This record gives sequence, structure tokens and C-alpha cells, in this order.
Amino acid sequence: MLRHVLTVRDFTPGFLESLFQSAAASKRQHAGRGRGARVRWSPHWNALRDHVMVSLFYEASTRTRHSFEAAMARLGGKVITTENAAEFSSAIKGESLEDTIRIESGYGDVIVLRHKEKGAAARAASVSDVPVINAGDGDGEHPTQALLDLFTIAERFPGRRDLRVTFVGDLLKGRTVHSLAWLAAMLEGTSSGFAGAVNFVAPDVMQIPRPVEGLVRDCGLPVAMHDALTPALVAGSDVIYMTRTQSERHAVAPGGDSYALTEKLAASLGPDAVVLHPLPRNRELPEAIDRLPQARYFEQARNGLFVRMAILLWVFGVLEPIVAPGPRNRERAFA
Repeated sequence: MLRHVLTVRDFTPGFLESLFQSAAASKRQHAGRGRGARVRWSPHWNALRDHVMVSLFYEASTRTRHSFEAAMARLGGKVITTENAAEFSSAIKGESLEDTIRIESGYGDVIVLRHKEKGAAARAASVSDVPVINAGDGDGEHPTQALLDLFTIAERFPGRRDLRVTFVGDLLKGRTVHSLAWLAAMLEGTSSGFAGAVNFVAPDVMQIPRPVEGLVRDCGLPVAMHDALTPALVAGSDVIYMTRTQSERHAVAPGGDSYALTEKLAASLGPDAVVLHPLPRNRELPEAIDRLPQARYFEQARNGLFVRMAILLWVFGVLEPIVAPGPRNRERAFA
């Protein structure tokens, strides 16, 4: 059975535990050892030396694409890629996604796919002969981003399951928010849970989709909706997850710049709070915030390498989770 990574709905606490143990081991392995080919970045260094990853990105990416490609290289594997599959592949000639996947699965051993259409990763997996990893499908999900987000939170708050998490910005089209909010809901009451309450802060036209909000509520997490980021909200949050306006997904991009974590608002941050952002950022997160100890978004991005190394190890069977992920939650009302 192929080990696809398509949705957070398939993740289990046991899977997360073993995945994060592997990511943490890789992070410790290279810490303080400098850079270069002689640095063994993982206890499983060179484990994928006979494998090839197809990096198939139909949308622009920096962190996701390069961290996956670096992860494969650090584990000894090879990468074949295209700069922009929407323009520099046979898609420009009208080739369907399914036909592209049928071809590419004959060249590589795993396909990392980013696509502009929601559900594209599942379509790809249905015809692929090799595992497919969802690297973002339109305004649907971004499961590996949710994993590195949760890994960053767990590092900062080990053992905490009562965190007040505040999502800010374009929550309607922000797939990273959808995946992390779903993950928070599904882990409620488990050993891997982390959220005690969730705030969604956005203008009405960019507020969280009702199915996501409903699931978070149904799983028992207190939810509050807000139309402005206030000092009181900032002061009462353990995790503030900022997002940019997804202008490429709105017919007319709504004005979301007023939902910014300004220096004045940041003065209300608790000393132990963390500020996260999936990046890239715009005016919602001024560079002045970078110097604050609560700013963890660059660490968050760096963690993507270690988490995606662990994901690749699991896909190829090198890493065996305590409890494997599976479709146990697919009967729930996701949309």
C-alpha cells in the first residue's frame, strides 16, 4: 500500500509522535556542527541514496519546495524538478494532471505536488504508482506545513495541551490555517493535543470557512470569532498565527492590511508567547517584529527541513510510526 500524505485527516497521535522524534533527532544531529557534505544531518543519513523525488510545483514556492528538495538531498536521494510546472511542463500544451502523474510516477519514487486546484493531490494519488505528498492544493490543505507548525509549537510548549491559539488574516483562502485548525480539532483530548481555545481574527470576507469552524467546535474546543486584532487578544494568546492576504485566490483581493501585528500591538505579547507565520509575509508582519524573542517564524521555516526529512523517511518505510496514519477520520464533515 502506497504511503501518501494528502490530508491531516489521516494523522494519528502515534504517527505524530514518531515523526517528531525523528525530526528532533535530525535537528539535534546537525546542531552546532556547521555545514557541508561531511555533516550527517540525520541518524538515517544516506538512507534514501537509491531514491528519486519528483518535485512538481504548479504554483510558486520557496520554503516548501526547497525544504523538500533539501530534505531529499540530505538523506542521500536525488531530485528532478521543474521551475514552474504550469508554464514549463506539458500542462501548457493541455496535458491533464492525471496524465502528468502517470508519466512522472514512472520516473521517480515519490511525487511532491503543489497545485492551484483544491483536491488535486487526491486526484494525483488515485492514478499514481508511487506515493504522493500534498505540498498545497489551492485553498484546500497544506498538511506538511501543519506538521512543521505543530512541531514548532510542541518544541516551545512541551506537554502543553491548553494553549490559546489565535489565527489572524486571510482565514478563508489560507490553506495552512485550515490544516492546522483541523489538526488542533482532531487532536483534542489526545496526548498530542495542544489547543485549549481558538480565536479566528479576520474581516467577514476572509473569515474561516464554516466547515472548519464547525469541526473545531464539534471537537470540543472553545471558539471565538473576531473582526479585529486587539491588545487584549494579543495579551491573551499563547500562539499568534499570522497570515497574508491570498490575493492570488481572490477575484478582488479584500483589504486585509489592517490585520497587522504592529509594534504597538506586539507590546502586549506575553513573555512566553510565540508569533508564527507560514511566510511569505507582507505588511501584516512588519520586520520590526523580527527582533522580538516571541518571533519564531524563521525557526518555524527551518523546522520544515527536519519535519520533511521525517516525512520522506516514513514514505519510504525507513521510519515506522507507533500507530500508522489511516483514513479513520474521513467520515467527518470536511469540505
